Amino acid sequence: MRRSRFVTLALSLAASLGVTLGLAVPAQASPSDQYVALGDSYASGVGAGNYTAESGSCQRSTSAYPALYNTNIKPASYRSVACSGATTTSVINTQLSALSASTSLVSVTVGGNDVGFANIMTTCVLYGETQCVAAIQAAEDKARAQLPGLLANVYNGIRGRAPSARVVVVGYPVFYQLGTFCAGLSATSRAKINEGINLVDDITRSAAVAAGFTFADVRSIFVGHQLCSYGEKWLHALNYLDIGISYHPTAAGQSGGYYPVFRSAAG
Repeated sequence: MRRSRFVTLALSLAASLGVTLGLAVPAQASPSDQYVALGDSYASGVGAGNYTAESGSCQRSTSAYPALYNTNIKPASYRSVACSGATTTSVINTQLSALSASTSLVSVTVGGNDVGFANIMTTCVLYGETQCVAAIQAAEDKARAQLPGLLANVYNGIRGRAPSARVVVVGYPVFYQLGTFCAGLSATSRAKINEGINLVDDITRSAAVAAGFTFADVRSIFVGHQLCSYGEKWLHALNYLDIGISYHPTAAGQSGGYYPVFRSAAG
């Protein structure tokens, strides 16, 4: 592949990758629940296929964890407004209006796009280890300085609009299994990417605890199903034919990873 085509693909990744978790005892799931799902591409189901026509570029999948909860638990009402590329700001501006005082269950996955995940992965793919590590370090510094406040704004907005709802904050899987043979990025780059994801997850967990929300951590369940692992992969690697799904959960990652963790946390 000529470098010009590789650059084009990587820039397409930056444009289309929509990325771009206090533990509380959950209440029992109820068929009377009015459930609303918020968040970014990991909540909308990018990479899982089966996108609904009404969702357009938001790419909401019937195989995403919120839709699977709706199918299996059958709450009284269900609405997903999760959207590929969502940030904390866009969740506040375009998604919180789906909530009301009658909303009794909320899920939200957001934060990865606020620290520039797509640009980081583009840098790592195009420019090599030194610039990859530097880009991740800059994003980690930004996450420490800004992400707690950004997440608190989202969580305060959720509580203000849905004061009685159970709220489950769902995080991100760590991408790479380390210590295995793996083509592509260097071992140092892969380890630094994992470090950055863990930081975002840990910050998100702390913010969820501070808000009194339930934190659903998907990192453990994805172990053995990560990129560079020997088991069934639950994450898409860099996909040149469909750049937008790169580094997103597959349908199996949503059903085998995200759904059971969310189901347990939601009650």
